[in-house]
Amino acid sequence: MEYYGNRLCISARELVDSGVMSIPNYKAMASRGRIDVVRRGGGAAGQYALVAVESLPRDYRAKVQALYPNGDLTHLKGWVCSNYEVDQAAVAFFHSREQAGLDLPPEKIKEYVVNASVLNCCIRLYERAATAQKLFGGKYNWEQMAKAIEALREEYGHTLPASTLRFRKKVNEYKRNGYGCLISGKFGNQCARKVDYRTERLILGLAVLPNKPFNTNIAEMYNMFVCGELDVYDPKTGELLNPDDFTDKKTGEPLALSESTITNYLNKPANKTLIEHSLMSWTTFMHEQMPHVHRHGGSFSLSQITMDDVDLTRKLKDTKQRVHAYYAYDVVSQCVVGASYARKKDEGLVVDCFRDMFRLIEKQGWGMPAGIEVENHLMTQYKDGFLQAGVAFPFVHFCAPQNSQEKYAEPLNGAKKRSVIHKNHEGIGRFYGKGKWRQEYKKVSDETNELYEDKEYFSWDQLVAEDRRDSYEWNHQLHPNQKKFPGMTRWDVLCERINPTLQPLDKLTLARYIGERVETSIRRNSTVRVAHEDWWLSDTSVLEKLRPNDYQVTAYYMPDEEGKPSEVYIFQGDKYIDQVEKVQTYNRVMAEQTEEDTVNYIEQRKKIAKFSKYVKENAIDELGVIKPSVAPVMQTEAVALPPQQTEQELLYVPVDVESKALADM
Repeated sequence: MEYYGNRLCISARELVDSGVMSIPNYKAMASRGRIDVVRRGGGAAGQYALVAVESLPRDYRAKVQALYPNGDLTHLKGWVCSNYEVDQAAVAFFHSREQAGLDLPPEKIKEYVVNASVLNCCIRLYERAATAQKLFGGKYNWEQMAKAIEALREEYGHTLPASTLRFRKKVNEYKRNGYGCLISGKFGNQCARKVDYRTERLILGLAVLPNKPFNTNIAEMYNMFVCGELDVYDPKTGELLNPDDFTDKKTGEPLALSESTITNYLNKPANKTLIEHSLMSWTTFMHEQMPHVHRHGGSFSLSQITMDDVDLTRKLKDTKQRVHAYYAYDVVSQCVVGASYARKKDEGLVVDCFRDMFRLIEKQGWGMPAGIEVENHLMTQYKDGFLQAGVAFPFVHFCAPQNSQEKYAEPLNGAKKRSVIHKNHEGIGRFYGKGKWRQEYKKVSDETNELYEDKEYFSWDQLVAEDRRDSYEWNHQLHPNQKKFPGMTRWDVLCERINPTLQPLDKLTLARYIGERVETSIRRNSTVRVAHEDWWLSDTSVLEKLRPNDYQVTAYYMPDEEGKPSEVYIFQGDKYIDQVEKVQTYNRVMAEQTEEDTVNYIEQRKKIAKFSKYVKENAIDELGVIKPSVAPVMQTEAVALPPQQTEQELLYVPVDVESKALADM
């Protein structure tokens, strides 16, 4: 059925096919004018005959109404059904938290998508005047449209308003605001909550009291407060909380909560984090609750060194104290490349570890490690010197204080202890450990009731020797990353995967900052005494670098395993002067001299010869000195000049012939 000329019509085909009348009957009634055929078919494509429903005889009209109870809406519903399409943009919108503004449940997403799709049909029909004219018999009819949409509620499951005005308003809101207007305002509000935000904060405030109350105690305190039996205040503002602010919205009675309800709110993950932040110390919260960065290993050894201290588990026999050890690990190979031991954890322990590491590097002929990762404790004094980026290591990283998880040496210490030390020795573990990692101690029953003793104590040499052996075993175990380093031990990775961009070992810088320091002086313009031995200047010209009248210098050297110097550098203040050479002596008893003594004698003579050559080449040219001569001062007196002769008188000077002759003779 459809409208034609503002009249509800039915096609002749529908009358015949639905059995309302036969074809001859239709033709007879049409020819006799008993029915009003408002449009004839004529055989053209899409052209069919229409009969006005109101012109049908009563019996026929009753059949038509029985056949189409909502005859005026039938075609409208059919048009909506035929033009209905699932709005894919609406699907994307309601699935997106960023666009929708909240996470919607799946059933709500489906509902809102259907609503949007139905509204799209309504708007499309509104914008097509010809179609609206055909379906409504005139202009767009909101009442019929609302009825048709309502009739489709069961078929599509939409939740659009049934009221014509509300439906019309919703369509306009949808056109103006888009998909967002379809989301119910019930989502995200606090109206249905029994425990609102203020009540929840009260519960959390009671949970973080200094005595760390249990959930049962919190429930008791809360219910006592809302009943006026306990006062609660805000320490920051001094405000006394009012129990009347915590009442049931409907009954006005105090909002009592069960222990299970309070426990549920305390166990919400977000609330648990806030409670633990308030009750834990800063370090405990950082190590157990704070998010941390995620890193992966490098590819080349000696690219970075990580250092950390550890106390050996077993104690000394003499002092019943633990030996303090300091380790330097290569990050990529995980090898222990330096270790030192001491009874006290001080700066000397750190320096010895550095020296041990660089002795190994020098012995193996490796370059300077590219970077280092150290802790603040015991390393701060080198922050502006040796451990300043660019002085010895191109890259230096100081880990944050009390953030042990930042140092890679920490997990390596633990792995070494669990995989090697625990296997090789007894008494390795923790008193709070579980299972085979628990270490039992013998309790001493005295007046303090706090003393515990180990089952066995050890000597210093035994503990150090066994720890070095454990480090050797650790270094020669298979590298844990066998996928990356198949068949290679940690030591293999260290030796064969060295970073090709390493700089040469800077012995001068190492000696100055972590070496031994000796105050000495230059003797006889040639030697200095360091570590009870004499060392030659490399050349006599070094004397030119010294300050005037100052032969005092400072010698630095890196001691070897026996504590002796092999290379000595001398400075005057911060100025580098020279790298001196050891004086090799020779036996003064000629009858006992060896070839080595002869060589040493020759070398010393060369040094002396060079000194003589320098003195000779730079010998001072002698100069003579005389006192400057002073010219005698001539005394002068005024003399009267004879009168000047005229030129005429000069031409006629009389000649004394006799006097002239005598003068010529």
